Amino acid sequence: MNSLNYRVVANEEQQYSLWPADMPIPAGWHGLEQAGSEEACLAYITTHWTDLRPLSLRKQDQK
Repeated sequence: MNSLNYRVVANEEQQYSLWPADMPIPAGWHGLEQAGSEEACLAYITTHWTDLRPLSLRKQDQK
């Protein structure tokens, strides 16, 4: 792991990713409350992103 600071970002499909904290968040993504080390952000993603299917597919499966 490295010593850079990251933040957790998510898109409208509720897919998560790491993003360097000092870079602007790309269009279509928004920052979540978790920021810090790569390890901490990956732990957050592992805990919160439990269904890897995009939101649109999960909604379709509920019909």
